Amino acid sequence: MNTNNEQNNVVETGTIKGACLAAAKSIAHKIEAVKREVFADFQAVLGANEPLLRLALIEADAQARQTEYPHLFFPVLAEEKAHNAARWQFHQQFLLRSNDALAA
Repeated sequence: MNTNNEQNNVVETGTIKGACLAAAKSIAHKIEAVKREVFADFQAVLGANEPLLRLALIEADAQARQTEYPHLFFPVLAEEKAHNAARWQFHQQFLLRSNDALAA
């Protein structure tokens, strides 16, 4: 009888493992799709500073994966990090223009 229970647990574990792997792959694909979408949205805003945007999205991904529900948190974090990157870049450009105006 114990043998049957052990065999059933192995089968159920295999099924659960397969379902978990499929769910993880699905979540990873969805996160990548959101990453591409946010990148495309902010690429025009940040212009040539694509590395800054890529770093912002990597940071959002890392933070989201530290939670129980990365697929729920990643879109919000990605948007927030991309906004912060754009704001930082605009601020840097403003400071450069201000310095140029003072130097003239």
